[in-house]
Amino acid sequence: MDARTSRYHDVFAWAQRDPEGFWAEAAQAIDWYEPAKKIFDPQTGVYGRWFVGAVCNTCFNAVDRHVAAGRAAQAAIIYDSPVTGTTRVLTYGELQREVAAFAAVLQDFGVGKGDRVVIYMPMVPETVVAMLACARLGAVHSVVFGGFAARELATRIDDCAPKLVLSASCGIEPGRVVAYKPLLDEAIALATAKPQACIILQRPQLAAPLTAGRDYDWANLRSRALAAGKTAPCVPVLATDPLYILYTSGTTGKPKGVVRDNGGHMVALRWSMQYLYGVEPGEVWWSASDVGWVVGHSYIVYAPLFHGCASVLYEGKPVGTPDAGAFWRVISEHGVVALFTAPTAFRAIKKEDPKGALVGKYDLSRFRTLFLAGERADPDTVKWAEEVLKVPVIDHWWQTETGWAIAGNPVGLGMLPVKYGSPTVAMPGYDVQIVDESARPLPPNTMGSIVIKLPLPPSCLPTLWQQDERFRESYLSEFPGYYKTADAGFKDEDGYLYIMGRTDDIINVAGHRLSTGGMEEVLASHPDVAECAVIGIADAVKGEVPCGFVVLKAGVDRPPAEIEQEIVALVREKIGPVASFRLAITVPRLPKTRSGKILRGTMKKIADGAPWTMPATIDDPAILDEIGSALKERGVVGA
Repeated sequence: MDARTSRYHDVFAWAQRDPEGFWAEAAQAIDWYEPAKKIFDPQTGVYGRWFVGAVCNTCFNAVDRHVAAGRAAQAAIIYDSPVTGTTRVLTYGELQREVAAFAAVLQDFGVGKGDRVVIYMPMVPETVVAMLACARLGAVHSVVFGGFAARELATRIDDCAPKLVLSASCGIEPGRVVAYKPLLDEAIALATAKPQACIILQRPQLAAPLTAGRDYDWANLRSRALAAGKTAPCVPVLATDPLYILYTSGTTGKPKGVVRDNGGHMVALRWSMQYLYGVEPGEVWWSASDVGWVVGHSYIVYAPLFHGCASVLYEGKPVGTPDAGAFWRVISEHGVVALFTAPTAFRAIKKEDPKGALVGKYDLSRFRTLFLAGERADPDTVKWAEEVLKVPVIDHWWQTETGWAIAGNPVGLGMLPVKYGSPTVAMPGYDVQIVDESARPLPPNTMGSIVIKLPLPPSCLPTLWQQDERFRESYLSEFPGYYKTADAGFKDEDGYLYIMGRTDDIINVAGHRLSTGGMEEVLASHPDVAECAVIGIADAVKGEVPCGFVVLKAGVDRPPAEIEQEIVALVREKIGPVASFRLAITVPRLPKTRSGKILRGTMKKIADGAPWTMPATIDDPAILDEIGSALKERGVVGA
């Protein structure tokens, strides 16, 4: 698409020129009990608050208003679980019935406006019902990824002091069942703040023993509430009241609870579905993430329901359930028009099916856009996805803290030209700047810290849960007047952003600031490489030197040492001798969080011989031993 045919530049300019007018108009797509007294009040909260004085309810906007508008029979949630062989569709009418009944159950336990509820659940429809039931009552939910370590769950229970914990007997991974109840029991034993009760969903794959006087059976409570005709109405709350707390992954010590409010969250997410993602009400949308992460909150549960879409809830993996064609099956069977997932998922698919042979088995005629976020989408993966899917592949960039995209390519406003390696441009409401250590703006194509001028737009965090001062210290103090993203990168002459990695992924090689993300781009361009990671290793002479880890594509039968030599030569050719890139190591897999982010920081500590702790979010702890062994074999001293 030609940039001149996109409405983006006009819309972005309007949001910059008149943010209150822009967001006031966007707010008309939401149903309010009372309108805002002030669209933005700079005197409220840490840096100001949006829609001050407005009264609303998130559950009403996600569910009830669609039923009232005559769309009760339309699909709302499409549950697809290859790990259990189950598919189930909940219409908006059925979702309203389930949520209203379960909210009544929560009310019977004394849950009301402002009370916290921890949800420690797998990817099942009851998890969505639980989140919406909390929102219906004005209670504050805190979803913790199912199967998360007991100690990490305990720190979150202590931080938010929930009245109830909602959980399940187990989660299901390919080839194994993960028992949740022992982890929950241990977490409650460790926690100082004890919940009044736990409601446990018993799954047929593994029943859990219930503790008398504390644990209650989910199915029994639900069926009794439905039989008695019990329902709970939507409770009006202030737009600035908290909807949920989401703890940032990998935290140590006292966790950082990102707060999301009700009003601004609805306005920005509803806007994004139409204008960023270009999806219409009634269409089938799929975000292949987990409700335990921010993507799952925003784009499995809330945004698609605010917009009146059908949202796919997928309990499976991109490969192994049963093969690398799993995503294409879901798209084909359910008529998905747009998919949002992590680049990691596509690198896994590409590794197993490098030629995309499995795509041809499925009817993808309704599928029109792929969105990637969560990690840098390397150009090689984007080009591969474009070639095999024959649809636009849109990289976009955002954070747990923002709740929606900081930068993207606005399909609904008319796509801008794609530049490989860039998530395109700042979304309306975000004033994104590249600055040096003194917060001075840098010229185009100059690497620096990426910051966002305050105030942040609606849906971004107003603070951390009960930690205003820590919020200021962590995000606002280093660059006064700006929010620190902790990402590094640059803007080109067209205003396109390039996110080159976390600021601690910028390594200093003999006085030269180099991006590990830029090196990863080169590694990923090698035809035999499925995925890669570059870290900086401490060096007595140069300060740091880069080390590249590569995972080869399935079916590659050349000697790894030969490929490693080619990779070293490629970096020398593309980036130059200044990179001092001499070490490439082939490994069978990379250590990742359950959300698919590569644990580069932990890999660096292992390489440097620095103290490190097992990340709470790691998918498979054994991989770190493999990384340590691979480093030792190559003579890395610290490891």
